[in-house]
Order: sequence, then C-alpha cells, then structure tokens
Amino acid sequence: MINKIITYYKNLDKTTYKILYKGLEFCFLLASFSAFILLSYMLFFEAPIIYYIGINLFKLSLVFSVEFIICGFVVDNIKKQLI
Repeated sequence: MINKIITYYKNLDKTTYKILYKGLEFCFLLASFSAFILLSYMLFFEAPIIYYIGINLFKLSLVFSVEFIICGFVVDNIKKQLI
C-alpha cells in the first residue's frame, strides 16, 4: 500500500508536483510559526489567548497539508484521465 502511494507520488505531473511542493512548504512555515508562538507562550507570556492561537494555527497547518496532498493526487488523476 505504501509502495503504491510512493510510486504514485513519483509519477506526478510537473506542475502538480510543483504546486504540491510549494503548498507543503507553506504548511511547514505555518507550523513553524505556530511552534514559535507556543514557545513564546511557554517562556514569556502566560495569556491563554496566545496558547489558543498557537494550537489553532498548528491544526490549520495540518489540515492544509492534508488538503494539499489529497487535492494534488486528485488533480493529477483527473489530468491523466482527460488527456
């Protein structure tokens, strides 16, 4: 099962791969920013709003990364069927 996913990932279209890569890069930056916010909550500020902002940003980055992966595979599958 995992080998099938890896081979499907390696056979992605160039534009789909580029969009998927940039999207995952954006999600990583968003997760890093949320980790920085959570670290600043632990070290400097004790306000609960900062904690909730950091946790929600991290959840958002996880959701975006899953959406980029799924949409990348679906768009590539649609492109290959239409051409």
